[in-house]
Amino acid sequence: MNKKVVSCFLYVITVVLSSCSVSGTKQTETLSANRMMMEELKDSLTGIAGEYPGEIGIALLTDRGDTVVVNDEDKYPLMSVFKLHQTISICRLFELRGTTTDSIVDIRREQLNPDTWSPMLTDYSSDSIRISVGELIRYALIQSDNNASNYLFENIESVADADRFISTLIPRETFRLAVTESDMWSNHALCYENHSSPLGAACLMNRLFTDSIIGSRNRDFICTALRECKTGTDRIVEPLTDKDGVTVAHKTGSGFRDEHGVLSAHNDVAFVALPDGRHYTLAVLVKDFNGSEKQASEAISRVSAAVYAALSETR
Repeated sequence: MNKKVVSCFLYVITVVLSSCSVSGTKQTETLSANRMMMEELKDSLTGIAGEYPGEIGIALLTDRGDTVVVNDEDKYPLMSVFKLHQTISICRLFELRGTTTDSIVDIRREQLNPDTWSPMLTDYSSDSIRISVGELIRYALIQSDNNASNYLFENIESVADADRFISTLIPRETFRLAVTESDMWSNHALCYENHSSPLGAACLMNRLFTDSIIGSRNRDFICTALRECKTGTDRIVEPLTDKDGVTVAHKTGSGFRDEHGVLSAHNDVAFVALPDGRHYTLAVLVKDFNGSEKQASEAISRVSAAVYAALSETR
């Protein structure tokens, strides 16, 4: 081989190897910086959680594969966050049956609890309510309507069946569904029977938005409803409302107070999409809070603000 050709060939190899070495070094440095940032974020979130009179569990999943957890144990009452689990399972059931959530049901007003949280009862004043299953799902997700959830559990799919299906999507040891809103209304202490770890709740929300756990039509339907959620806007959503291009899809849950005035739960689980296409999932579950709902919401809002500040600065 011509000496000039050999020389040129060796030069190219040297340049390529050198470039790979530099690229590998930069990649290592980027990974190291990201790891350090996540550790600092975890320290910050741990500090926030420790400032409040209750147990605060946090789970963060990023689209880069990062996972940050604080106080991640399967013991937090889900409250109305379980309506996310419920509606995912119901949509899957309808897919198995080959039907759609456009199916119409007739509900007698006397079947519903007039004293529980139920915007549907205000919207429908007649003694007979004719409504689609899809609208019941929207009431359950967007306004956290308890009567809508109870009807779906009592007439469409049981708690046990929903629990069984969700256990095929996220680890069994991260959650449990056992009771309805009606059960908890009759005995507030039963709210602890529907429980989850923060990571379990975050994993389900994340899989809904990033995986094909149900058909695309129903997936889009649920995701759209979660983006329209009207409850708990002073929690994860609060520090993000003035951020251009940021969209939040979330489901909240609010607990009862016991005889000592302790709040059983105050939750929010969200999928946050940034304007540059990146996204993350955040779950903040609050248990046995000896303070006001405003304080509990403030804690969740502060966690959300800290997460956004850290992730919006990274590329």
